[in-house]
Amino acid sequence: MEGAKDSLPIVIGYFSVSFTFGIMAAKAGFSPWIATLISITNVTSAGQFAGLTLMAAQASYFEIFLTELIINLRYGLMSLSLSQRLSDSATTGKRLLIAFANTDEIFAVSVSKPRKVTPAYMAGLEIFPILGWSAGTLAGAIATSLLPPFVQSALGVALYGMFIAIVLPVARVRRPVAFVSLLAAALSIAFAYLPIFHRISAGFSIILCTLIAAGVGAFFWPVPDTKEADS
Repeated sequence: MEGAKDSLPIVIGYFSVSFTFGIMAAKAGFSPWIATLISITNVTSAGQFAGLTLMAAQASYFEIFLTELIINLRYGLMSLSLSQRLSDSATTGKRLLIAFANTDEIFAVSVSKPRKVTPAYMAGLEIFPILGWSAGTLAGAIATSLLPPFVQSALGVALYGMFIAIVLPVARVRRPVAFVSLLAAALSIAFAYLPIFHRISAGFSIILCTLIAAGVGAFFWPVPDTKEADS
């Protein structure tokens, strides 16, 4: 129940963003049901939008595989971090299920908890966002011809606003989180606009920003080991 309650802002944001994906999928020639199937089996915004573009361009399987691998590499880092926050009741099978929907926003909410999270909490936190993401895709694909272009464009920035709404409350209370978030944002801007970084892909840019910002945060604000603190 706690996980489901914490997931409500994510569900609302996911519905808005996936609505846009549904619109784009319909414009690319995909049926509403195929578009919804893509969302149910992927649950990744950047990966799906990039994959949709490649599929519409009739790219090869290898190009799609490589692009998705690079874009979604960050989920490997998130899963490694989240695995250290899971309670002892999280078996290998449960960890695999949790990893399926370990998105940016779900990861941010789960790791912001002051205690270890249980598989039951993660189930409540993930099930409804998956449903919201899939339902939004279906609704967007069906309603493609009903919305004016400016509304379709506005929905494209909903994901970023949702993520800021998740991070900001924690950053206001904990200075290290605020510093790491601002550093990651500054690095992301540098990778996007400085000519020296133009050859680095978007996927690897995300990985580098994450590693550098998290590394600096860990160096200046290390989390003490529980066993050492107790001794």
